[in-house]
Order: sequence, then C-alpha cells, then structure tokens
Amino acid sequence: MNETMRAAVLHAPGDFSIETVPVPQPGYGEVLVKIKSVSICGSDPGIFGGAVLKDGWPPHYPFIAGHEFAGVVEVLGEGVATLKIGDRVAGEAHCGCGVCEMCKKGLYNLCRNYGRAGHHHYGHATPGCYAQYQVYDQKALTVMPDNVGFDEGSTVDTAGIAFHGISLAGIVPGGWTAIIGPGPMGILLMQMAKAMGSKTIVIGYNDPDRLRMAKQTGADHVIETLETPDVVEAVRALTGGAGADRSFDCAGAGDTLDKAIRMTASEGHVAVIAYPKQTTTQEALYYMVKNEITVHGVRANPNCSARVLGLMSGGKLRVGEIITHRFPLERLHEAFDTFVNHKDGAIRVVIHPNGEEEPA
Repeated sequence: MNETMRAAVLHAPGDFSIETVPVPQPGYGEVLVKIKSVSICGSDPGIFGGAVLKDGWPPHYPFIAGHEFAGVVEVLGEGVATLKIGDRVAGEAHCGCGVCEMCKKGLYNLCRNYGRAGHHHYGHATPGCYAQYQVYDQKALTVMPDNVGFDEGSTVDTAGIAFHGISLAGIVPGGWTAIIGPGPMGILLMQMAKAMGSKTIVIGYNDPDRLRMAKQTGADHVIETLETPDVVEAVRALTGGAGADRSFDCAGAGDTLDKAIRMTASEGHVAVIAYPKQTTTQEALYYMVKNEITVHGVRANPNCSARVLGLMSGGKLRVGEIITHRFPLERLHEAFDTFVNHKDGAIRVVIHPNGEEEPA
C-alpha cells in the first residue's frame, strides 16, 4: 500500500494544483477507498472558485474537494461491519450522524448535527474524492451491482438527487412531466419519469447538444427557449392546455422557477432541485396560490443510492450515454473548462484519478 497519493489540492479560491500528499488512514467505522471514477458536479466549480465560501465550503485551505465517485475498498478501519476489502462501491456526499431524528428516518441530507462530530459532507466540508484515495464512513457507501461500471457508479449521487425529487413530487403515470435543465440531472430525471410511465418535456436554453441527448435517451419533446417566445405556452400546447402534472427545475437560472410554477397544471407539484438565482415574482406566487400548486425543495441524495443502482443495473437509466468526456486527474483544469463551457458537446465529464476505468 502506497504511503503517498496524487490529489487536486485547493489552496485558495481559483488556485489548485495536482500534488503528492499522504494517503489518509481510516478511523473507526471508516474505510479507505481507491477512487476509480469521479464525476464533475455542477457545484464543484463554485467550491473551487470560492463562490460558496459563505456556506463554509470549503471550511479551510488547503482542501481536497469532489463528492461524486465510485471505487474499491482497500483498507477497513475498526468497527466496519457492512463492507469488505475489494467491494466495488459508489459514494454519497452526505453522511449523517446516524442518531438525530432526521438520520433515523434515513434523511442524512437533513442531519440535525451538520458540521458536528459524526456528520460528514464529503467534498464540501469534509475532504473529497479528487484524489487517488480517500477515507469514507461506511454509511456513505453502497456496494454496486456487478454490471454497473465505475464511471456509471460515479453518477449515483446526481441520480439519487433526481430520485429524491421524484419521491417528493411524485410522477403521474400517463401524465406529463416537464423538466427545465437538460444537464445530467435533468436527463436522468427524465429517464426515471419515463420508466414510471410519464410523458416528458425537457427544456433548455442554448443547449442544442444536451437537448439532442435528452431526445436520444427518451424525451418525448424538447424545447429550446431561444427558439420559443413563450415556453409556458409551449408546454401548455403540448399538454392539451392544462400544463404539466409535475415540473422540475434542474437549472436554477434566471426565471426558471417562475416558469416551472406557471407551466404546472392545477393541483400539480413543482420540485426545485437547483438553487434559484433570483426572487420568485408575484405573478408566479399568485398562480401558485390560485391553482394550489405544491412546491418542494430538494436537497441532495438522502440514502437513495441502492435504489438508483438497481435502476442502472436493470437498464432503466442509460447513464453511459451521457458520459461524453473522460480525463486523468492531471488534466483536471482542462476537464473543468470542458464541463463549465460545454465544450465539444460535454454533458457528463468523468475523472480517472488512478488511470482508465477497469471492466465492471
């Protein structure tokens, strides 16, 4: 076992480098994971750039970020009862204390002891996976089915958030689901809605490659807002005038929440998965009250990984098709640029800290 590893070390906002650092050692209830695949999350550029320092992300410098990963258990700490050496695992960003009211419900994402002993928010407040190895609490890991590869497994946290959003808002079989934002989250959510029997509409802004991917992987309709004067009316036209039964804001850009509310049918539900970037208008709030629209906030993946992995294993989630780019850790700067600027049709960008993905 090596004593050192390569890792992306963040020293200040916008300042990181690939360095040789000591391999961490697992404590009680923890394991050391050899990181095989890391998916770049939409929140990662903000953490690297210092945009979320107000939230304590990261809590200090130097720091190793990253939270969407899959790998292999290499070393067991004392007290580990759920895993063994050699297990192929996918990780979750949130690992709750396990004893508070929320954790006892399985809602690790809402742990009442956030930031205190026993709680971990990997890649945000606790060191993460842009490294060849990292230590994780056993509660944060789920063993992957044999037919799910490491690259696919690194999307589990994103897919788990989409699954949680659907769990809160529900899906109407035979009805309509509208999804704003054709990124990895929106496309995976669309695939889940289709698997549950809903017709789907995916909406994007200046995202032709991602809208093509949404259509290719199952969307019934796609709408490019640059070419559509009134997106809300376009959704109503596709749904017979009623609006979507369920709407999901996976973009959080501009007035997307306003549109999500106003394109939803009476007594419908809206799930807000991306943090809104501007205040909701009085018009949208009036429509929400008048039409008894229920709005759900959706935070993170609360222990949904096993169910999401089941969907992947059963072929219900076509994750492999949305992985467009792969980079070694040493080219993380280039990978971020590709992801953030949607270069060469980038949708899901994966990092391999230890080389190429091994066969599943």
